[in-house]
Amino acid sequence: MRFVLDTSIFVNPEIRDRFGDSPTEAMRTFLSYAERLFGKVEFYMPPGIYREVMHFVDEEELLPEIELYVIKKPPNVHDIKIPAFVVYELIDDIRRRIDKGLRVAEKAVRESVIETDNVDKIIQKLRRNYRKALREGIVDSKEDFELILLAKELDATIVSADVGILTWAQKMGIKWIDAAKFRDVLEGLVEKMG
Repeated sequence: MRFVLDTSIFVNPEIRDRFGDSPTEAMRTFLSYAERLFGKVEFYMPPGIYREVMHFVDEEELLPEIELYVIKKPPNVHDIKIPAFVVYELIDDIRRRIDKGLRVAEKAVRESVIETDNVDKIIQKLRRNYRKALREGIVDSKEDFELILLAKELDATIVSADVGILTWAQKMGIKWIDAAKFRDVLEGLVEKMG
């Protein structure tokens, strides 16, 4: 059994709280499960995700366990085949998002013409809504794409709270677990295997 882990498990406060109060504590709790499952379950992170996680945790507190139980592996980007429909869907999704972003910007311009005193608030609202329109529910970074490709390559299960990652995992036929349920899954695995 293989899992490919996303940053959101350890950094997203709503998810992380199931493992600990801080990213370091969350990672430490996860590593205690990984230790009990060693030799039965493998946990992977692509290098970009690993770097992201290390940015938030105190690596010194987690050594040597993090090196023992989390396998760092990049996806083999030269040999993984992606179905053409994925590219078609991605292009269609990007086009819809661009149109939606344009409507958000047009609305902000109209509001700024009417409410000239609140331009700074309107710009903040524009940025928030524009970001939501363009980035929510899409794979929007190389790190996210590496996560998906690695799971595809290894026939592994993605663990993430990122809606974009989970949406594209489904589209590509990749197994996934919502990070909010991951601790329960680990406890179940320890009961059965540990």
